[in-house]
Amino acid sequence: MCFYQGTQNEQLHVQGAECRSSCDIHNGERLYSCEVCNKAFSRNSTLITHCRIHSGDRPYSCALCNKAFSQKGTLIRHRRVHSGDRPYSCAVCYKAFSRKGYLITHHSIHIGDRPYACAICNKAFSQKCHLIRHERIHSGDQPYSCAVCNNAFSRKNHLITHQNVHSGDQPLQLCSM
Repeated sequence: MCFYQGTQNEQLHVQGAECRSSCDIHNGERLYSCEVCNKAFSRNSTLITHCRIHSGDRPYSCALCNKAFSQKGTLIRHRRVHSGDRPYSCAVCYKAFSRKGYLITHHSIHIGDRPYACAICNKAFSQKCHLIRHERIHSGDQPYSCAVCNNAFSRKNHLITHQNVHSGDQPLQLCSM
């Protein structure tokens, strides 16, 4: 018999094959290995989900746009794109988010947490991606280039705006000065 001390002092009693699986999960044993990359998992169901990375299997499809996903949870999260559902809201400013992670990142604005500092000018940022984008100012790195005219940009959104010039969606506006 397996005894596992769970949260809030509940004690789980499991017998037989369930005991082996339950104990393996709780003690961190990883008995299920991927034959492709050798990554190991404590649950067979997690291995099955992982193997979809290698096989490309995407059994969960959105009924509205036919986009397919390898995990049911990802499909559920995707559906919020269509529904506009934003179940996570900031307790300070009430701004709402579709993902809990977005809310957590947003919260750093209110607490003033800026753990990512530029080594050159010491400007600090709440998100690592913002620091990386900022560092391009100092390095001159322009990783986004136009396939039509080879103009290069430090930000992807600047490239997208530029590409509208070629598609005719937004004519090039010249300064009248």
